[in-house]
Amino acid sequence: MQYRTLGRTGIKVSPYALGALMFATPIGNPDPDDSARIIHRALDAGINLIDTADAYGDSEEVVGAALRGRRDDVVLATKVSRPMGDDPNQAGASRRWIMTAVENSLRRLQTDHIDLYQIHRPDPTTDIEETLSALSDLIHSGKVRAIGTSGMPASDLVEAQWVAERRGLARFHTEQPPYSLLTRGIEREILPVAQRYGVGTLVWGPLGQGLLTGRVRKGQHNDLRRAGLFTHLRDERRLDTVEQFISLAAEADLPLTHLATAFTITHPGVTSAIVGPRTMSHLDDLLAGLDVTLTDDILDRIDAIVAPGTDVGTLDQAYRPPALQQADLRRRPAHTRAAA
Repeated sequence: MQYRTLGRTGIKVSPYALGALMFATPIGNPDPDDSARIIHRALDAGINLIDTADAYGDSEEVVGAALRGRRDDVVLATKVSRPMGDDPNQAGASRRWIMTAVENSLRRLQTDHIDLYQIHRPDPTTDIEETLSALSDLIHSGKVRAIGTSGMPASDLVEAQWVAERRGLARFHTEQPPYSLLTRGIEREILPVAQRYGVGTLVWGPLGQGLLTGRVRKGQHNDLRRAGLFTHLRDERRLDTVEQFISLAAEADLPLTHLATAFTITHPGVTSAIVGPRTMSHLDDLLAGLDVTLTDDILDRIDAIVAPGTDVGTLDQAYRPPALQQADLRRRPAHTRAAA
């Protein structure tokens, strides 16, 4: 396993990280003991970074229990800011909530520190200085080692770096954006900005949220049980593109999953790709591709299918900033619209 440095933290992490969303019993693996075995198998294979979140059901509890006796072997990452109840103050990136949420995560994870504490999604209602101030205090207290973001636009990443420098606060060490053969938009700005500022990137969704497993095919109805929940699994443009990658993987004599995961860790701006197996067989398939590298010819053919810096369709879980969600932020009031 060739370990990589996480941004400028000096922390060494594996090029693949273990995502823990599928260890939440209500939505993923219903057996915590089986999840523990999967975690141990990944650690034994050399994966040393585990990523979870407070909003992933009981994932933190499952991970915490599985790491008894092995906590020091793991770079443990979790997240805050997604809603944790109906109370409007049990969400976001305010100092009030961060200070409460981190104690809850520490308790569930059964640890006295978090190696990487991330803001799960940007919180436009909270000043970034407020967030960085709270996170800086957590670093000074020893409860958190490094801090990061997830889904933050490039302009916000730059602003956060500037605020940290001006105010003498800890700066974000990592960003966690979506990245796959189908979702390459981050190559345009996010990855260059991360490289410029020494920010590590932990990319999620390398298998296109299921589309790049080969189990969801155009014109077929096998394994479409999730299609009713996620519109991207019914996106004809994405399905057409997947068919091209299936053909390319066959010509390269690679499983589609190995082509997809190897692609994501090829970019020099990517530190680690988060894989989220639900079963041991899923993990074993991914582990079998740990040493796969792609030739320039294969990478050129990938570029011909999906051009660098472009996305095919959109992910259901991708962050959409307020300017895209709220019509009033992109339309002048009706009474002020004068005819040209």
